[in-house]
Amino acid sequence: MSQTAETPMSQTGEIPMKQYLLSVHAVEGSAPRPPEAMQQAYQDVAALNTELQEAGAWVFAGGLHPPGTATVVRVRDGEVLITDGPFAEGKEHIGGFWVINAADLDAALEWAARATRACAEPVEVRPFVAQPGD
Repeated sequence: MSQTAETPMSQTGEIPMKQYLLSVHAVEGSAPRPPEAMQQAYQDVAALNTELQEAGAWVFAGGLHPPGTATVVRVRDGEVLITDGPFAEGKEHIGGFWVINAADLDAALEWAARATRACAEPVEVRPFVAQPGD
């Protein structure tokens, strides 16, 4: 494969993988799923996690507690302020996420399609900013 602006080669001649954030979005106040549906989603997500690991795409993943458990830390007028609750007030929030390695956006979108099927929630895909030397 030749080197292009979209796929620069590393010094070893390999095309470096990009990292993507796959965010699972949940809507606060929506009807809870029946326990059997939740159990199936947990099983499907565990199977997807295994697939990601076996494919070498896995970096990290995790589910999050509800936004009401959040704490926000910020600086205002030079002072650090700590407040309870989510930073952004809204009905939609991130319920969990994966950080994956993928060759390109199309590959990341393929994983996201599998993820949305597994967790039965919308999944947003965003690339990480490349770091110097990547």
